[in-house]
Amino acid sequence: MNKKLPENFFWGNSTSSMQTEGAWNVDGKGKSVYDIKEATANTSDWHDAIDEYHRYEEDFNLMANQGMNFYRFQISWSRVDPDGDGNFNEAGIEFYDKLIDALLKRNITPMICLYHFDMPLNLAEKYNGFLSRPVVSAFVRYGTEMVKRFGDRVKYWITFNEQNLYHTTEAFKISGYMKGDKTVDEMYQISHHVMLAHAGVANYIHEKTDCLVGGMLAYTEVYPASPNPKDVLYARQINEFLNRDLLDSFVYGRYSHEVMTYVKNHKIEMDYQLNDDEILIQVSSDFLAFSYYRSETINSAKVPDGTVPNQYLDYGAQENPFLQTSEFGWQIDPLGFRDVLTKVYNEYCLPMFPIENGLGVREVYDGKEIQDDYRINYMRDHIQAMKDAVLEDGVEVLGYLGWGLIDIPSSSGNMDKRYGTVYVNRTNHDLKDMQRVPKKSYWWLQRVIKTNGANLNNLETVEAH
Repeated sequence: MNKKLPENFFWGNSTSSMQTEGAWNVDGKGKSVYDIKEATANTSDWHDAIDEYHRYEEDFNLMANQGMNFYRFQISWSRVDPDGDGNFNEAGIEFYDKLIDALLKRNITPMICLYHFDMPLNLAEKYNGFLSRPVVSAFVRYGTEMVKRFGDRVKYWITFNEQNLYHTTEAFKISGYMKGDKTVDEMYQISHHVMLAHAGVANYIHEKTDCLVGGMLAYTEVYPASPNPKDVLYARQINEFLNRDLLDSFVYGRYSHEVMTYVKNHKIEMDYQLNDDEILIQVSSDFLAFSYYRSETINSAKVPDGTVPNQYLDYGAQENPFLQTSEFGWQIDPLGFRDVLTKVYNEYCLPMFPIENGLGVREVYDGKEIQDDYRINYMRDHIQAMKDAVLEDGVEVLGYLGWGLIDIPSSSGNMDKRYGTVYVNRTNHDLKDMQRVPKKSYWWLQRVIKTNGANLNNLETVEAH
């Protein structure tokens, strides 16, 4: 039996634009919904991030030195299309032109993500974000233009980061939604409109280019809290409503039959119009991408009667006593990672691509190398679980991308929650010099990549770097 990962395996990093670029008001960039968020006691604003706009060459050198051959980044919609109205900003497009060429020069394969929650402010204010269909058209116009501009050099694409979050209460935070009652109807309308927007771009890619595109989920393994059949039912329903519903859409061009039956029975108004079927049925995927950080456990007794399955975890999530919990409350579960890879591949038979994985920890730099063995342990256990899925279960996995492997503010804007193998010298309220300083995990991952995942031993077992 082959016990090695494929020779062409991808090792790399994933980020978003608002968590990296900074330069929020230069070279014609329009405001996004993030640009108006103010700093709080525990978070930064979004104006500077880690100044990737001016320092990407330095960071790409760090990635190349680590051995990375893949980078998934996001285009800021409002940098290239300031108001979201199709009046494209050539200075913003030129920035990504240079960034892509800088990656290719270092033999790093680029993947573009088109949307990571930072909608042009104009679209959010004018249309209430993805609650309105004009924003679907605006996204398809923007997305297809980016494919036209960059598809000659960028062959891997995803449309929406963690698209199943639009199936949850998170939808109202990440879809440009500015006003309304946050009803179940509105949540389903947002998620349906986002799927139509994905379809518009994905179908264009398949019709007009030789590029590859896949759907992307935030996949959280969910366990029943007990053998109580109702706990088991709720865990299965969460997977059906939050994961398989979209996987069916990405692969087969239709929503889950169970979910659509629920919509009909509960008279949910999701704005499903006559011609939508013609758009969705054309959808297919070349791979299935997902983020994986943790698992959840559901206790059905905590969930109020009548709650839509999309929101069970809002009420019924509880700690799993068999797992360790990070300081930010996420339960660490490498076996869940293997299970996601294997069960999804078994069902859909498409290449799997985990494009976010990592551990957020508070860290302080005192002039000495940060000894982040906790991060090494986390990544080692998850990479081993992935290898087991590949080598023991037969899953086709394209690569492994860590999240934010050069420190960036967290999704809430908290610079204290660090995921990187490289420390960036800034805090929530003090930009300092933003010096990049490799941590112990940087050198460990360098060796992992050099051996294509064969050597996951602790760093002490090899010569000092």
